[in-house]
Amino acid sequence: MSLSDTAIKNAKPTPGKAYKLPDEKGMYCHIQPNGGKYFRFDYRFSGKRETLALGVYPDTSLKQARDKRDEARKHIAEGIDPGETKKAAKIAKSNDFERITRDWLASTAHKLSAITLHNKTQRFERHVFPVIGAMAINEIKPADITRLLKPLTDKK
Repeated sequence: MSLSDTAIKNAKPTPGKAYKLPDEKGMYCHIQPNGGKYFRFDYRFSGKRETLALGVYPDTSLKQARDKRDEARKHIAEGIDPGETKKAAKIAKSNDFERITRDWLASTAHKLSAITLHNKTQRFERHVFPVIGAMAINEIKPADITRLLKPLTDKK
């Protein structure tokens, strides 16, 4: 029997013990003792049992969780581990130039005056981030740097 939105809403936490509300095709809602409700999908890949997090209820609706489950099942059918795909996307997102630069600026803030830090940040925001900010740091090529610098050198 399929899970319903009403069943998830009415699910009450049990003190000291988590439990599952099963849906179908390996998906379930995991109810934590603190009241948290998490959509999960159990699957097998390369002979190993794996669990994929699909979202937190109510931020992720039952329909959205089922869509994510169906997408994961397509990946499995194509021989792609959806858990590894999700990890790779997370790493790529945290490895973008803008995030690394902002972390670097934050780590050097104690060495710079407030004005200098502000000016550096503004320059990056105005000139660099729009061009290469979203790129993964290991994917930036010399041509990207040239494309970034060209408008700045043409101004003078």
